[in-house]
Amino acid sequence: MSKKIAIIGGGAAGFFAAISIAEKRSDFDVYLFEKSANVLGKVKISGGGRCNVTNTCTEPKQLVLNYPRGSKALLGPFTQFGSAETVKWFESRGVKIKAESDGRMFPESNTSETIVECLLQSAINAGVKVKTKCAVDTFTPDNGIDEGWNLTFSNNESMHFNKVVLASGSGDQIWQQLKSLNIDIIPPVPSLFTFNIKDKRIRDLAGLAVTSTNVKIQSSKLTASGPILITHWGMSGPGILRLSAWGARVLAEKKYQFKIQINFIPDSHEDKVFEELVFEKGIAPKKMVSNSNMFQSIPKRFWQRLVDVCGLENKIWAEAPNQALRKLAIELTAGVYEVTGKSTNKEEFVTCGGISLDEIDFKTMQLKKCKNLYAAGELLDVDAITGGFNFQNAWTTGWLAAKAITS
Repeated sequence: MSKKIAIIGGGAAGFFAAISIAEKRSDFDVYLFEKSANVLGKVKISGGGRCNVTNTCTEPKQLVLNYPRGSKALLGPFTQFGSAETVKWFESRGVKIKAESDGRMFPESNTSETIVECLLQSAINAGVKVKTKCAVDTFTPDNGIDEGWNLTFSNNESMHFNKVVLASGSGDQIWQQLKSLNIDIIPPVPSLFTFNIKDKRIRDLAGLAVTSTNVKIQSSKLTASGPILITHWGMSGPGILRLSAWGARVLAEKKYQFKIQINFIPDSHEDKVFEELVFEKGIAPKKMVSNSNMFQSIPKRFWQRLVDVCGLENKIWAEAPNQALRKLAIELTAGVYEVTGKSTNKEEFVTCGGISLDEIDFKTMQLKKCKNLYAAGELLDVDAITGGFNFQNAWTTGWLAAKAITS
């Protein structure tokens, strides 16, 4: 008798698990249930509509360093199916993947539609039964001979399955279901978010980017490095997003009210920059300070704003008191900004929290307390910084669950 497999969730992890099961075992009936009208929503809009599929980091021990939560648990899985395997998987289906200078990898087509179409077509070709607008209300263990699971749907229909993969992402309904099965859930909080900052130093400078920075959360050990983008509401960019990921729980406890200290010249420090400013004063006394941006990484308009803030507007170097130059050196290497909240893109929302990693057998992705029930993707207490790492977690854990189910 053919086995029936249910995948709950039509995202990256769900599709990868469904395809991997159906391709290996054509005798299995594989169903994928998605509560909304459309599947692969995050895949479609991720990476600015280009889909950051994975990262060039292929060494598992290095790859796990990009996961604030889940690094130890993912080491074994990544040795089986890592970023190199992801690229091979897509390229074997005709999707060429390219690498960018920062390590992020995208389809050569530069559109996420290529990835979406590949996953959809692969599912259809493998015989996966994709059911949209089909919300699973409950999943309960069937203690019969096969130790399978009974699923009930929002239309009150029910179906029996031999094995179930949970890949629905986070949500109160599924947390309650899992808690009723005595599964430990780590309370979810936002992980990737931008900082709301109202400050005259960055007002009306939206769109400016500083290519290299070090950012520190004051009164903590949390630091991150990377480019910063000034936005209409504050600051974004990889440096900020990385900090939000590593500090997700700490910042939630602070209710997103805290101060950050930024070094906009990360290969230098206050005293060194001060010396350079004093030296410039000596060799170019008649030049306007605002027109003498000495640091290539600092955008001209931002330099001018900091010069103004330090009281050097319309002044030549000869008129610049050393006290003001010291202040400018501090602004460039240790500027303090007050964060008053966070902003997230609802579609690209990433959380930390979810099923406790102690509940999962990471060789199979099966829940230790629930036979024939598996979990993959964002449902787990695993999250990563930006760069394609969250998708890699989805591909890997979906693939591992499929491997266990088809073995």
